[in-house]
Amino acid sequence: MKKNTIAFFYDGNTSVPQQIELVLDPQWGVLYFQSADGVNHNWVIKKVTFDKRPTGLHLDYGVELIQHIKIEDANFIHAIQSFRKEKGQISWYQKLIDLGAALHFVIALGILGIIGLCYLYVIPWVGEKSVALIPKEYDNQLGNSAWIGNEYFMTIDSSKTKTLTDFAQKLDLKNTKELKFTVVKSDEVNAFALPDGNIVVFTGILKEMKNYDELVGLLGHEASHVNNRHSMKMLCRSLSGYLFVSLILGDANGVMAVIGDNVNSLQSLSFSREFEHQADSDGFKILAANKVNPEGMSNLFKRLQKQHSISIPEFLSSHPITENRIDYIDKMIKNQKFQIAANPQLEKLFAELMQ
Repeated sequence: MKKNTIAFFYDGNTSVPQQIELVLDPQWGVLYFQSADGVNHNWVIKKVTFDKRPTGLHLDYGVELIQHIKIEDANFIHAIQSFRKEKGQISWYQKLIDLGAALHFVIALGILGIIGLCYLYVIPWVGEKSVALIPKEYDNQLGNSAWIGNEYFMTIDSSKTKTLTDFAQKLDLKNTKELKFTVVKSDEVNAFALPDGNIVVFTGILKEMKNYDELVGLLGHEASHVNNRHSMKMLCRSLSGYLFVSLILGDANGVMAVIGDNVNSLQSLSFSREFEHQADSDGFKILAANKVNPEGMSNLFKRLQKQHSISIPEFLSSHPITENRIDYIDKMIKNQKFQIAANPQLEKLFAELMQ
């Protein structure tokens, strides 16, 4: 059924509008009208460019000479849009615009939600997985750079460092690379492992220990962080936004440049719950493999948590000890089989460290 309305026509030659009677013929899919000079015009609807504005529906037609029609009649506009929708001539963009402000707001919230989820979960996951693209040689370079940047502020206890190294050499730490051990003179209750295999233990945390089982538990835990490249993974997670863009662009040098600029944060990275569980599990296996009582790791963590519940030591900041973690270790002790054997050599070296 044909519909007609009054509209305004611009012939493309002048800016003066012409009032016309515009007819919609759905059967043929055309709009036709007669301009002021008596010329009959037939516009094929599918060749017309439509632009819906607050002032009405605006139509453009032509290639070399662009002619324009403005329609203000809401009923006529609805008829045209219904015809176009029926014929599948409305773009997804126009359909989106036609949804209205309320739905636009809901869609915007949805998009922001997706962006937020990607930022919190997807991009960090991509950042962590990008570690597989980074050669392990870079672990050594970054670990060495981080140590050089921090050792000037630390006092190394050479005697205890040698003793700790001798202690560690009596153990099978399941290490995938050569490990180095350093004892730092400090009351700070802390220990950390760098990507190059340097495990740094502060005298402050040694003073908290009651037996060599606890020291083996600590070293096994830190060695597990090295074996699983946890420092590199956490660094990549924290820098995942930059890494994601660099990886998309295929800029491997950009990846390393961003990591290199942040090496000084390696020793203070807070490991995720997932990584701590993995280090606890692997640390337990190391204790069992060396026939050392796994309760050493559990007892040390419980003591640190209890004695430092008010002032949190650096070790707890970077290795958050939760009730869940302690329960997890205790369940392994209860459910898994292991053998314990006295080790006089470890006991002797531990006693030397305590002096």
